[in-house]
Order: sequence, then structure tokens, then C-alpha cells
Amino acid sequence: MKSIALIMAGGTGARLYPRSTEKKPKQLIHLLGEGTMIQNTVMRLLPLFNPDDIFVVTTEQLAHVVRDQLPLIPPHNIIMEPFRRNTAPSLALANVILEKRYEEDVTVVAMPSDHIVHNIGEFHASVETAIHAASTMNAIVTIGLQPTRAETGYGYMQIDEEEIRVSETDASTIRKVNIFAEKPDVATAQRFIDAGDFLWNSGMFVYRHSIFEQEFAEHLPEHAPLFAPLHHSLSIDAFNHVLYNSYRQIRPISMDYGIMEKTQNVFCVISNFEWSDVGTWDELYRLSKKDSRKNVLEGDVFTVNTKNCMVSSYGKVIALVNVEDLIVVDSENLLMICKRGATENVTELVDLLRRKQNTSLI
Repeated sequence: MKSIALIMAGGTGARLYPRSTEKKPKQLIHLLGEGTMIQNTVMRLLPLFNPDDIFVVTTEQLAHVVRDQLPLIPPHNIIMEPFRRNTAPSLALANVILEKRYEEDVTVVAMPSDHIVHNIGEFHASVETAIHAASTMNAIVTIGLQPTRAETGYGYMQIDEEEIRVSETDASTIRKVNIFAEKPDVATAQRFIDAGDFLWNSGMFVYRHSIFEQEFAEHLPEHAPLFAPLHHSLSIDAFNHVLYNSYRQIRPISMDYGIMEKTQNVFCVISNFEWSDVGTWDELYRLSKKDSRKNVLEGDVFTVNTKNCMVSSYGKVIALVNVEDLIVVDSENLLMICKRGATENVTELVDLLRRKQNTSLI
């Protein structure tokens, strides 16, 4: 069965504000590695997929930047949402497009555009196992990572103890997923780790096109009828008109909340490659190389008696004296200062600016 890759690239990355903005969000900027986050994601996939079989689903607002950054990906493989409605609707729209593009059922490897992966060989092996499992089972297959700390910013999956052999000729095994748990507090995360049967949810989903359609219709019955007219044979103008009207009515919901937490039809490949969703400034600090005083200093920065800080200058000179445990991020329009350990709350700043109608800042 043919397999294709689908990169989800419509998010805003609000927790990495002010470097990540609505016009140029996290996936389209450089944080770690050689290229932007989405460029690095495509480079990881190229050994497994021909560029003609790599698709990106994003918003109309971001599509031109995606095209500019990914010259290897055919322009008609960029799937455009009228506006953001989170991951479940974006995958449903992509499913409609794939149904029109491929006559046969295909296996879809859907993954975020803005994660960091090391140990690429093990990543490739895990994806291939997931593809094999999803193509032969009537189920959604995820990739779960062994947790290394009580991380509160990640989702968790509880897996069954019984190993399931993918096939008689393949030694790889998968486990059934019993429970999804989104972003627990520290104590709960530690209990998950101590229990030994919880994995980090990588946000990667592998499924047959037909299986997604079934799960979407069953678990999001108020959403599915809004996509039904798009399956019909329509002109481009008619398709776009129906799509716009449907998206105006769609309630935003993630794949995790909309389907994964409800279905009993999920299995998991257990993996050990290094992975991070680089979701907050705290996580970026953890991943970055530090000096002897545990500071991460980028740009024109001077410090005196300063430790455990991350300071990123966009252009102005920044000086810190006798402080510790701060995140200081300069951008074109705004300087943000935040206590380390509290960067999850950066989204509240973005919400405040939106309520104050300072949209030029976000």
C-alpha cells in the first residue's frame, strides 16, 4: 500500500512569543538546527518519502512562506485552510484532498512541523514500523517516546502490557493504547513515570485514509457533515466556496481531544529517539548550549553576576545585572521578560494583547 507524509503546519506557537508570531510562527523560524523547523522536518522525511508524496497542510495566510521555504515540495501539495481550526479539521481537509489525489486507499503519516528529533535512524525505523502496522490493521498507530523526566508540557499515553506482533515475518511489536492524558501537573507526571506503562505522546499519527474517515465521522459527528460536500466533484471555485462556508461553522478541536481520547482503536510503536516539541522558552533553554554560568546568550548581550538565564536579542543591546532564572526575549516590536519555569504562561500575554486589540504585536 502506498504511504504519504502529511506535515501539520498551521499552528501559531504562541508559547514562544514574541519570536513566534501569527505571521511567522514557530514552524517557519530558526530555533535549533540548520534550517527552520519545517525545513528540518522535511529533511527528516526525505529518506522515506519522495517529495511528490510529502504534503503540508497550513493556512492561506502562511502558504506563501511555506512554499518559499520548501522548494522541493510541489506547490499543489500545499493544502490550504481558510483559517485555523486546530489539527482535527486540518487532517480532515487533508483527507478530502488525498481522496481526490489517490484512487486507492493510502497510509498517511501525519506529524507536526515544529518538533526536534535526533537519532534519525531509530526515528526512520519507528515510522516504517508504524506504516506497516497501520497499513495492515484497522487502527490508528502512534509513536510513543519513553519519558525521561516528569514533563508537564507533554501529553502521555498509557499502554497495554501485551505485545502485538505486526506480522509473522516482522519482529517489531506494538502495544494497544488504553488512556490518553493531556499535560498533567508535576505530581501526576511523576506518578505516570513511576507506573512504568506511560509514554510521551509524540503527536505523530499514522493511519489509512479510510480509517481516519471512519473515526472522524464516529467521534466528531458535528464536524463530519461540514466536510461531506467537499467529497463531491466540484469546480475549484465551488470547492473553495463550500470550504470557506464550512470552516466558518467548524468548532476548533485537536486530533488528541477530538478522536484520540475517545477511540478504543489506537496502537503505539514504542521508541527511544531523542524528541522535543520545543513548546516553550523553558524547553528551548533546556535544549540550548549554555556557558559556565548556565546562561544562554544570543545577540548583543552583556551580563554581570547573572546565571541560569536565557537572553535573546533581536537588535538592541541588552544588559543584565545581578539576576538569575530569567527568560529575556527581544523582538522587532516588543521586549518580553519572564521568570524561568513560568513560560507556559506566555500564551496569557498573547491573549491579553489580542483583547487589547494590539494585533500588530502578535
